[in-house]
Amino acid sequence: MLQAADLTIRLHPEDDVVIARVEIAAGTLVTRENVRSIAMIPAGHKIAARAIAKGKPAHRYNQIIGFATRDIEPGEHVHVHNLAMGDFERDYAYSSLVKKTDFVPQPASFMGIVRADGRVATRNYIGILTSVNCSATVARMIARHFENRLDDYPNVDGVVALTHKTGCGMASEGEATDVLRRTIAGYARHPNFFSSQLVGLGCEANQISTLLSAQQLKRSDRFGAFTIQEKGGTRKAVENGVARVKEMLPEANKVKRQPVPASHLILGLQCGGSDGYSGISANPALGAAVDLLVRHGGTAILSETPEVYGAEHLLTRRAVSREVGEKLISRIHWWEEYTRRNGNEMNNNPSPGNKAGGLTTILEKSLGAVAKGGTTNLVDVYEYAQPVSAKGFVYMDTPGYDPVSATGQVAGGANMICFTTGRGSAYGCKPAPSLKLATNTALFTHQEEDMDINCGTVIDGTEEIQQVGERFFGMILETASGRKSKSEAFGYGEDEFAPWVLGATM
Repeated sequence: MLQAADLTIRLHPEDDVVIARVEIAAGTLVTRENVRSIAMIPAGHKIAARAIAKGKPAHRYNQIIGFATRDIEPGEHVHVHNLAMGDFERDYAYSSLVKKTDFVPQPASFMGIVRADGRVATRNYIGILTSVNCSATVARMIARHFENRLDDYPNVDGVVALTHKTGCGMASEGEATDVLRRTIAGYARHPNFFSSQLVGLGCEANQISTLLSAQQLKRSDRFGAFTIQEKGGTRKAVENGVARVKEMLPEANKVKRQPVPASHLILGLQCGGSDGYSGISANPALGAAVDLLVRHGGTAILSETPEVYGAEHLLTRRAVSREVGEKLISRIHWWEEYTRRNGNEMNNNPSPGNKAGGLTTILEKSLGAVAKGGTTNLVDVYEYAQPVSAKGFVYMDTPGYDPVSATGQVAGGANMICFTTGRGSAYGCKPAPSLKLATNTALFTHQEEDMDINCGTVIDGTEEIQQVGERFFGMILETASGRKSKSEAFGYGEDEFAPWVLGATM
């Protein structure tokens, strides 16, 4: 545990850099490292603990985070002005760290909602989905009708419209359309929706009839689908949607929560607005909670492929088989080609905010980001929005942009999102509740109305990572049982629905 007097955090004996726990003034002697700061080092940023020659790698977590662009002296601030990306060989060492999972004999439980097919919900919404942007207004009008009109239905969390900006101006078949249809179908089937309606315009590329056929969705008393054109225009389409919701509300309100094993939890793991503390506090604390969940039989989904780039070799070591590990590497190669053909590169990440928080390269950011996934075996790898069926720690290929990434996870079945942030992201995700973990106490204090838990206690030296992880695991169970998260209290979650848009808009 850190002591209050410690100015820096050393993550591994072999590291070339240490992290400033607090702002360090120029000329300050860092006693533990026996170096004197040459310049002011912002909190969360790196200071050289030893000399690093030009062209040589710098290590954090005992992993390469970049290469010196000039000679770096002990005590120097190490950041974008003297450290950059570079290519190097990664040893994937497939399955070399696979270990037996130590399942708990008596799993924890939470108060869940058991659906007729046996799946378990953490929330009870009625959903209005759209096949195309052209039907977004109608969907919102249907949902808006029920604002402040659900007092007689206390067991219904809300009527929510999830709209998007695509569905036409695209090919009617192909990868982009497949991904969109898979995403919409994942939400239509999501257990956190008691029932859902799919609203289209009628002439769009993403035809409802084709979507239903491709995704094997069938109309039922819980799932309806119609178009504005077939109903005779906006007013009639809205009236149709409102009438159907009114029919559903009495049945939806009959749900009761009951004790269910934690194995029914599927967490989507996210980080946004990361900083230099993310890989030290919130991400490993979330990883500790993930390890607990896996031991209790649950599932956690790590994603954001551009933000595991450079740390994928740590995941392949945990893959239960070479085949699973190679599935991950194939997605890495897909992204390298995807960014190349779009005139981009993988190191366009980190963002300006990440860099202001102390993260220099995508290698450094990724090494901290993978800590969200804990230490258990990687049991499977999924493509975007594919249904997640495996239990344990899994990976889903998504972009790094948080709303798009979380949308894929929820489409895959995630019934809760856990979101770490160091800069102060404000995020919610209907129909799945979202919990936000602050990496540092200053952020938690400054933005407490948005943050669900303070992991800055690790940096402050008042808690160990495992203690925070255990505390957060308890919060996960409470939230799954119905306790509202901070983002739910603000009403976040509708505008954050963002299916991945692939290919050209025509």
